[in-house]
Amino acid sequence: MRSHSDAEPITITSASTAEIIGSVAAATRSDADAAVAAARRAFEAASGWASWEPQQRAAALRRLADQLTARSSETARLVSAQNGMPLSTAVAFEGNVPAGILQYFAALIEAAPLEETRAGVTGRSTLVHRRPLGVVALILPWNFPQTLTFFKLAPALAAGNTVVIKPSSETLLDAGLLAEAVMAAGIPRGVVNILPGGDDIGSYLVTHPGVDKISFTGSTAVGKEIAGRAGGLLRPVTLELGGKSAAIVLDDADLEAHAEAMFTASLLNNGQTCFASTRILAPRRRYGEVVDFYAHLAAEAVVGDALDPATQVGPMVSEAHRRNVENHIARGLADDARLVTGGGRPDAGPGWFVEPTVFADVDNSAAIAQEEIFGPVLVVIPYADEEEAVRLANDSLYGLGGTVWSGDQEHALRIARQVRTGTIGVNHYLPAPDAPYGGVKNSGMGRELGPEGLAQYQELHSVYL
Repeated sequence: MRSHSDAEPITITSASTAEIIGSVAAATRSDADAAVAAARRAFEAASGWASWEPQQRAAALRRLADQLTARSSETARLVSAQNGMPLSTAVAFEGNVPAGILQYFAALIEAAPLEETRAGVTGRSTLVHRRPLGVVALILPWNFPQTLTFFKLAPALAAGNTVVIKPSSETLLDAGLLAEAVMAAGIPRGVVNILPGGDDIGSYLVTHPGVDKISFTGSTAVGKEIAGRAGGLLRPVTLELGGKSAAIVLDDADLEAHAEAMFTASLLNNGQTCFASTRILAPRRRYGEVVDFYAHLAAEAVVGDALDPATQVGPMVSEAHRRNVENHIARGLADDARLVTGGGRPDAGPGWFVEPTVFADVDNSAAIAQEEIFGPVLVVIPYADEEEAVRLANDSLYGLGGTVWSGDQEHALRIARQVRTGTIGVNHYLPAPDAPYGGVKNSGMGRELGPEGLAQYQELHSVYL
């Protein structure tokens, strides 16, 4: 749904050049009312989206996947230009992942029964039916705008819900391509509505009387506020929030063999990744070696314009966010952490660049070890034995991701099982469409992806026979 309001347009700026690259009409509250009303009509229509057979919805999701694939190169380019994501990363994630997630959920709803009959202990049976919730508001961040949209949109649509999407105001141009793809795929009018607006529009949707569920990805502070407001309305929420994940490097880890995977786990998307393993826990016996290894990864990374295919680390999304990252670096220096590499601004152009930065001799209680920086800043923390490594990994307000690095997978698994996070990787980190993704503690509530992600957009209806 496109806003036709007279509100001031939202200008979109290139993170690499600091130049304006587009503008989008800002949605108003009346636009939000219209979008919710359109979604409600599409949901409640007698022959509407919610009433379609799973096979019909699956076919529509596959058509949408095809339309996204046809636009994948342009989507990757727009995301990269807006938020500074290196183009190679944007192609792999923003260009390809959404279609794959749609294909997964299309297959899942064709195979997963919507109802089952359970034999009761009383001698009577119960029919348990799974049905869509209604109108779902999806509030998205800027760091992986299309990938994270489809973490929510694919299962919501698969379950038969209609949606109102509020993209981040930093990344709106790619949302326009999504709208084109939805229309080209023949998704019925009103099933998918897109509201380009600021935080005020997202806040308005949280308590809108026509919304049945909120799904939010973003900061922990905003997530807690949403949870409180939705709780007062007994409105279900799914929250995927911040992280400060630990990479546990075990004594038998082969650093060089896993160099590429370690870079990805910690510095993917310029560190602007919620699950990034930015706390590196290293055994004392190999501490200097691990520090030098990560310092080399950071110092040798190609920093530059996000649209340059050779770039490995691009700029921060905005000048304000760069300032926030630099404030954390200054705090680390003030707290006497040892700066091993980086810490300044590279000569990479007029955009909002920060040098990939590594601190050593950091205590796990330090601010730079506990607070989410959301930039290319790593801290290396020593541990005496594996029991202490697990304790340090768990000594965090967050619990979203993490990694364990070892030459012995069973050894790594023993450690991974003890880390209190929603997800963790052994010798790599990459969420899988068929597995639940989400966090514990201050990293959120609920799960996305997998059958569990589909269940987040369904309600259970018991019929006693």
